[in-house]
Amino acid sequence: MTTSHDPFRLDGARALVTGASRGIGKATAVALARAGADLALSARSSGALKETAALVEEEGRTAVLVPGDLAEPGAAEAVVDEAAAPLGGLDVIVHNAGVLPAQDDGTPTLVPLQDSAQADWDHVVSVNLNATAALCRRAHRHLTGSSLGSVVLMSSLAGVAGTPRMEAYGASKAAQIALARSLAVGWARDGIRVNALCPGWTRTDMTAFAYSLAPLSEWLMAHVPLGRWAEPDEIARAALFLASPAASYLTGQALVLDGGVSVPDGGLAGIPKPPSPFTA
Repeated sequence: MTTSHDPFRLDGARALVTGASRGIGKATAVALARAGADLALSARSSGALKETAALVEEEGRTAVLVPGDLAEPGAAEAVVDEAAAPLGGLDVIVHNAGVLPAQDDGTPTLVPLQDSAQADWDHVVSVNLNATAALCRRAHRHLTGSSLGSVVLMSSLAGVAGTPRMEAYGASKAAQIALARSLAVGWARDGIRVNALCPGWTRTDMTAFAYSLAPLSEWLMAHVPLGRWAEPDEIARAALFLASPAASYLTGQALVLDGGVSVPDGGLAGIPKPPSPFTA
């Protein structure tokens, strides 16, 4: 593996991106490929990954498909091993896969904790936290000894700010931040950096229920000082930074990309707010 003088390059690096079939994961895979990395791409089905794989290959990089449902026992470990084998090891992991409670048609189920189902809580925690821990546990053996060893856990603004009706999601994302901090310290002398990335409101399939409904989108964006939704490519560039040598002295941090929402009083800086759609 060789690296150029450009610290944002990942020439020859071997990277695994989970949740790579769409949205932030797809954009991140392409960003890493453009930076010179070969990719193992994971999502629940190989069919959903074909478009991402084609984009990676258009950049002249290898794309290996590693399907796996992280809700299933042992799936996270299998994904890591099946990614490392054809690539000859791993240098970078961007763990993006995550879920919200959802209805059969995929629409997120947003209800107060007291009205939610325990089964929904268990599913979210199983995928967002338990699978994250299992994936990191297995990844250590592959990352140790890499000169570029880096893990990026895709957390969320929900992990650092109150998010009513998304309590399971917020709790699991806060736990990912805590895990990143602990692993950063525990794995530092193994040459592995671990950071969390915390996007705010980003235009993806998961948030389509919000940005496609004008009153809700307007209300949400009124609390974003920059006044707009983030795009997946903007989050992907931050993931590339954290994974690259440009961030070589950065570990154990939670990088928040939220358009200013989490700045103290950031969402209250004299910007008129429409009535909340949740009060009806």
